[in-house]
Amino acid sequence: MADVAVVGGGPAGLSAAQYAAKNDLETVAFDTDESWMHKAHLFNYPGVRSISGDEFLTIARGQTRDRGATLHETEVTDIEQTDDGFVLSADGDEYTAEYVVLATGGDRSLAEDLGCDFTDEDVVDVTVDMETSVENVYATGAMGRAEKWQAVIAAGDGAAAVLDILSKEKGEYYHDFDMPSDVPEL
Repeated sequence: MADVAVVGGGPAGLSAAQYAAKNDLETVAFDTDESWMHKAHLFNYPGVRSISGDEFLTIARGQTRDRGATLHETEVTDIEQTDDGFVLSADGDEYTAEYVVLATGGDRSLAEDLGCDFTDEDVVDVTVDMETSVENVYATGAMGRAEKWQAVIAAGDGAAAVLDILSKEKGEYYHDFDMPSDVPEL
């Protein structure tokens, strides 16, 4: 059983998976490689002078794996809530997790299937920490925004979701802040 299952492999999903894995949560992520980033070029993303969306995804996937997350290039077709968490179905296999972070862009069907509340703008209703009305389910990026679809915003949403998960797990607010001495050798 994973602690966190991330559905989506764009900036929000990869950010969530990186934060979860680097903080010792067993993390599994699912990516169909259909991210909008394939059509993007970043030159207004902090710390990035200029990079293609494809190169960004390659680097971010590598970082996610380096931090310890398991990536599956497959589509999650169903998520079922159970007494112990969630069961995700993907390519004939089942995966279990305590928390789910949805990062599927404009496709909100899994959130709808789980019974998440929606706003009048027909986006997933989320808190400032990206939590939905279904406990331990988070919706990030374009899932909870009618507008303002930017890679940097989506990445922040993924981080916010996992910081909330980490705070729940630790029983107090958790602030993820790295020092140069914290950097592992990769």
